[in-house]
Amino acid sequence: MGMNVGAAGGKRGAAHPEMNVTPLVDVVLVLLIIFMVVVPMMHAKFWLHIPPQADATEVAPPPDPSALQPLTVTVNAQGHIQINRDVYPDDVFAERLHRMLVARDTRKVYFDAADDVPFERAMQVMDMARGAGAAHVAVTTERIQ
Repeated sequence: MGMNVGAAGGKRGAAHPEMNVTPLVDVVLVLLIIFMVVVPMMHAKFWLHIPPQADATEVAPPPDPSALQPLTVTVNAQGHIQINRDVYPDDVFAERLHRMLVARDTRKVYFDAADDVPFERAMQVMDMARGAGAAHVAVTTERIQ
C-alpha cells in the first residue's frame, strides 16, 4: 500500500492511501496458470477396479423374486396394514418391516392407502414405517396392482 503526500486536495500534508493491486494480479495469474495445467491432467487417468473372473463352471443361484419386489406398505379400507399383500397387526408391523429393510440394500418404502382411510391412520402408519428404519417413504399416486 502506498501513501501519497502530495497537495492534490484536502489538507496540506495529509496522507492519502492508495491500493497497489499488482501483487494480487500476479498471484491470481500464477494460480490461473497452475489450474490450467493441472485440470486436464486430472481427467487423463482413472482407475477401474474389476472383480476377478469366476470359473465358468460355477453358476450363481437365481435371485429371490421377493428381493426384487419393492417393499410396499398399504393401509386397506378397514385400516389394516399390509406389507406386500401380507397383513400385519400394529404391534408386529414395525419389527417385521425393520427386518425386511435390514435384509435389503435399500431403505425405500412405497406407501399406498385406500381412498376411505382416515388421514390420521395413514400418517400413523407412515410414522411407524419411518420409525422401523425406512429412510424414504414414497407415496404412490396410482393404485398398486
